[in-house]
Amino acid sequence: MKNVMKKGELFGTIHLDTISNKKHLYGLGPIEYLSGEITVFDGKSYVSRVNADSTMAVTQTFDVKAPFFVYANVENWTSIEVPKTVIDLESLETFLTSLPNSDEKPFVFKIEAEVEETDIHVVNLPKHIKTVSSHDEAHQGQVNYILKDRKANLIGFYSAHHHAVFTHHDTNLHVHLVSQDEKDMGHVESVTFKNLKLWISK
Repeated sequence: MKNVMKKGELFGTIHLDTISNKKHLYGLGPIEYLSGEITVFDGKSYVSRVNADSTMAVTQTFDVKAPFFVYANVENWTSIEVPKTVIDLESLETFLTSLPNSDEKPFVFKIEAEVEETDIHVVNLPKHIKTVSSHDEAHQGQVNYILKDRKANLIGFYSAHHHAVFTHHDTNLHVHLVSQDEKDMGHVESVTFKNLKLWISK
């Protein structure tokens, strides 16, 4: 991630079609040149881009490249009972941090939720820009979408040791959301849960 944000290396370094084992594959990252978002949820690859009228277009394909992409094959999950205090991204991170061994190694988590409201973004760097040198520059053209009262699946990666690698510098989480109708997908900036079910990778 820091190679993208700080060094401006926006070109694709991984072609998702070259990931040989797509069974139970989960992953997330941006499209090369920050032209959209990629989310893989249980072997299905969702790609979102911003249309000319600022609406979102979601397609399903592995024929896409990313400048960075964090992924894992997870067949077995552990269901975790979530306290009622977990209502948003901040309280979710606090809860995940409290889990045993959470600071030892990264893990994947998935959530099935009824979402009261979420703010997701899709990066949309203008095509003439081929390099960036800061977080602000990387998010030029980005479009945010507010979704309300939606059923959604979220996939996230948690790590206390990978700031600016696959999480942003100020959080242990990197989370994407796919609406259950598969019409909306993006990077989660904020979310308020009505209720949720949580699983973490074994």
